[in-house]
Amino acid sequence: MQDEIKKTLEVLRWGGIILYPTDTVWGIGCDATNESAVKRIFEIKKRTDKKAMLVLVDNPAKLQGYVDEVPDIAWDLIEMAEKPLTIIYPQAKNLASNLIADDKTIGIRITKEVFSRNLCTQFRKPIVSTSANVSGEPTPANFNQISEEIKSAVDYVVNFRREDISKPKPSSIIKLGKGNIFQLIRE
Repeated sequence: MQDEIKKTLEVLRWGGIILYPTDTVWGIGCDATNESAVKRIFEIKKRTDKKAMLVLVDNPAKLQGYVDEVPDIAWDLIEMAEKPLTIIYPQAKNLASNLIADDKTIGIRITKEVFSRNLCTQFRKPIVSTSANVSGEPTPANFNQISEEIKSAVDYVVNFRREDISKPKPSSIIKLGKGNIFQLIRE
């Protein structure tokens, strides 16, 4: 696994696009602070840049580097989550501007999956994670269902967990607002 992380880090550091396993489905990713790389992902997915993408980090302590203020309820939600949870936070900062939604929010998930967590730890920046499909097409449940179009469009396809045929589900999504107000987007 460490050799794969090393190869993947090289691609991320020069602004490349990766196809990698996450704590949910396989994701297309890049350095979340690199506007050019983020733009390429929108192009690969044939997705309007008005539809936001989320980022992965390895540790809740890193949240404060990417949102102005972490609402108190977020800490409880993260601690209590039994499955992957993406939280949409208000007032994003220090990320590629084309990654931040028009309302200044950003979706962030703390990944606990071994590869993506180690990758985030060693990269020391958030990594974009969006499903490995063209926008509007079904989300592939595992590596074998990812189209050749997507595989050939990225700069590096991680060689880890490709044989895993489990069918993980996308994360739950909760949007937080001021005053600990929240909205369940996806269960």
